[in-house]
Amino acid sequence: MSEIHEYFNRQIKLWGEEVQDSLQNKKVAIIGSGGLGCTLGIALGASGIGEFALVDFDDVGVHNIHRQIGFKVGDDGKYKAEVLKELLESRCPYTKATAYVESFDEFAKRDLEFDLIIDATDNLPSRAAINKYCLERKQPWIYGTVEEFHGQVCFFEEASYEAVFKINDRKPNGIACPIVMHIGSLQANLAIRHLAGLPVKKDILYYLSFDEEGILQNQKFNLPKN
Repeated sequence: MSEIHEYFNRQIKLWGEEVQDSLQNKKVAIIGSGGLGCTLGIALGASGIGEFALVDFDDVGVHNIHRQIGFKVGDDGKYKAEVLKELLESRCPYTKATAYVESFDEFAKRDLEFDLIIDATDNLPSRAAINKYCLERKQPWIYGTVEEFHGQVCFFEEASYEAVFKINDRKPNGIACPIVMHIGSLQANLAIRHLAGLPVKKDILYYLSFDEEGILQNQKFNLPKN
């Protein structure tokens, strides 16, 4: 058994060597290197995705570290995308990452090609920009958002984000670390199924939340297609 096949042995049991090898040729852009971006990068890098673009103009703040699992005390003041790049390449030996310390609008002008774009931002205008960019290019993308103890995920293919959500500059309320990892993990699961060629139902909005008694609710809604 080759070294790379030994490394991914448990995944190869899921889908075979050919599919695992194909993941090395996949390119994924993660827009945002905060809470969701860290979870996505770690999960997908460890799954064998060959190349990442990490897009984020922000630097690490002390208040980020509790929920943004790619960072540690001492990283404050460093650019998030650059810290996450170093982490991915150090723990995922078959992954190459490029940090783009810039806004999505600046990144979009590069006109690069990806197998998948994943939203890991924390504001509605950025998601609207991602939505417009992807619709124009027929580019599949995965949306995710978290707040307090709830979150949403959708794999967009034909539906439009702006047709469903009102765009404003509202800032999120408080947030707990586990829900960030939970939503990021769901995004990563949809991504890896798509990239591995497994069935993924598109244009369904998943809404996960806890009710007043602490019972996890998992609702899904079919979105109108363009």
